[in-house]
Amino acid sequence: MKTVALYNLGCKVNSYETEGMGQKLREKGYKIVSFEEKADIYIVNTCTVTNIADRKSRQMLHRAKQLNPDAVVVAVGCYVQTGLTNVEKDAGIDLAVGNNHKKDIVELLEKYLEERRGTGCGQEGQVSKTLHGAAVTDMDGSCEYEEMQLRQTTEHTRAYIKIQDGCNQFCSYCVIPYARGRVRSRRADDILQEIRGLVDAGCREVVLTGIHISSYGIDFSGNLIELIELIHEIPGLDRIRLGSLEPRIMNEETARRLAAMPKLCPHFHLSLQSGCDATLKRMNRHYTSGEYYICVETLRRFFDNPAITTDVIVGFPGETEEEFALTKAFLKKVNFYQIHVFKYSRRTGTAAAAMREQVPEKVKAQRSGELLELTKSQARAFREHYIGRKAEVLLEERRQIEGRVLLTGHTKDYVKIAVDAADSSLRENRIVTVPVKGFLTDEILI
Repeated sequence: MKTVALYNLGCKVNSYETEGMGQKLREKGYKIVSFEEKADIYIVNTCTVTNIADRKSRQMLHRAKQLNPDAVVVAVGCYVQTGLTNVEKDAGIDLAVGNNHKKDIVELLEKYLEERRGTGCGQEGQVSKTLHGAAVTDMDGSCEYEEMQLRQTTEHTRAYIKIQDGCNQFCSYCVIPYARGRVRSRRADDILQEIRGLVDAGCREVVLTGIHISSYGIDFSGNLIELIELIHEIPGLDRIRLGSLEPRIMNEETARRLAAMPKLCPHFHLSLQSGCDATLKRMNRHYTSGEYYICVETLRRFFDNPAITTDVIVGFPGETEEEFALTKAFLKKVNFYQIHVFKYSRRTGTAAAAMREQVPEKVKAQRSGELLELTKSQARAFREHYIGRKAEVLLEERRQIEGRVLLTGHTKDYVKIAVDAADSSLRENRIVTVPVKGFLTDEILI
């Protein structure tokens, strides 16, 4: 029995696909082991969203060869898709698999192993020095959604469900449309079938994820809200959580329909990137800060104190001190639950890479630090509203924190709560209502 070690980098879509590949390998008789163990085959699902992600992808591929020089090392995903020339030159990589071929991982791997046996490459005591196999489709052309279906997940309580792939937005800083291609939506019947199976296996919560889920259905007659309403009808499912959303989707009709579904978690991640209109225009984001604010206020009219989270890029080309100040003031005005702060990363092939007035790294770091301090205080203030109240918590895992054995889980708006595990009636994968006394750590209430 051959052993396979998988390593995932990047987004929740990658995580879903890594689990899907692992499931297919198990079904074909491969044994899945930890990445730090000596394995016959190492598969790294790569990321290319930033330069750091590229570097981390290369590091993990080389790490695999160090763990076992005779192993087959497989590079999969976005780093392969956007940099096949570099991958082909890398002596540590044996097989390259691009996006839209992850479902074929077993067939591609076995074909490669058969060819390798036939050529005598990789025999005992030998190390393959060239890339002998590659399956990479041009993502600029039209292609179908790559169907993969999970029957169980690592997190038995919560499951990430991939509902679409690709992006048509072409933000000026982003390489993902080139790595993932255009929008391809998954058939609703396949999504519902997968969720029903996972619920039957004990899953209580699903998170709808994709590269740009707000675009779901634009390639056929469907839309995201209709899909959520269908999922809401699945018996035994307790919670539906949404991945990152385009802010423009959040109009009054959408907010009203979402609020009518009690299983929907009032946790909305509306991607912002900048609070300055001039910067948003250079980024090719298709809204203004004023339009974004209307979306947030619409949600707050239909939901009681919803958790609003976002992403912000600091140091985008041409971002002046005045533009950064506008962004910071806007973040204070919106008063987010959490802000994910990213320093702009120059990506070859994107419009922003060629822009003049690139911001120095030192300035990016200083601006990032300011926003991280801001989000820390805003997140604490949001969590504080639970103190002295009761919270409904989906218990997820048993942990030891500060010498105490606790069960931790999340509220619907994704606040982390810990409860004493000494109560024998409490266990993982159960929804409980508990009184909240205060902070256990900066990020966990008890």
